[in-house]
Amino acid sequence: MKKFIFQRVTVALLICSLFFLSPAKLYAFNLGSILEGGGIAIAVKIFGRQINDFINTALMNRNISTQEMTKVVPIISIGNGTYVGAAQVSGPAERVQTVQAVMQLELNFSDNKFRIKALIPSDSLNPLKFSRVLGVGVSAMIDVKL
Repeated sequence: MKKFIFQRVTVALLICSLFFLSPAKLYAFNLGSILEGGGIAIAVKIFGRQINDFINTALMNRNISTQEMTKVVPIISIGNGTYVGAAQVSGPAERVQTVQAVMQLELNFSDNKFRIKALIPSDSLNPLKFSRVLGVGVSAMIDVKL
């Protein structure tokens, strides 16, 4: 049921944006990237279990699997461009179940000689309003440049 509601809300927001933004603003906002990113996020929500099984099998075949519960959720990377993909989180079952996304914050400094990537298991899909889920780590990532 949550999946159905998430898909419908995403489509409704995209349709509303078409009515309230001028063509120039839509072009500047890069609607194609938004649609692609939304599609990837929805695909991760729908196929998360299969992606999770694939990652677990790949890690197990290399003798580096985790012994804790794992789950695949959308990852939203913000900083040097915007990326959307999938992240596998692992940890205690009751905490992993509350994770809705992983927020990746990217910062560069000293003329791009150094960069920081903070991976934050989040209780929300909203990158503007979320809380860290403590006790959960990120064990794998898959992302696509938009």
